[in-house]
Amino acid sequence: MHKRPLTPAYIFFYILFWPDTWRIVIGVAAAFLMAPMIMPEAQRNFNLAMLYVMIACIGYAVSSAAGRTITRGLKKLLLKTASPDNRR
Repeated sequence: MHKRPLTPAYIFFYILFWPDTWRIVIGVAAAFLMAPMIMPEAQRNFNLAMLYVMIACIGYAVSSAAGRTITRGLKKLLLKTASPDNRR
């Protein structure tokens, strides 16, 4: 089987179309948006860092459907792929 060459464009699109990329982005965004609301005054740096990590992990875990949906939409938009039920 022929292997694809690792070019910067291949790596970029692999990362762009990988559902875990979007799950990570959603988890990190949730952490940066929600952590200051939960603990407004910074008690200790370790506590705040642990809160960010916990919220990012929870956001990653619950966003699997969103990651797949974003990836499917990007593939449809950028690659112009037809869904299996629309093929003729």
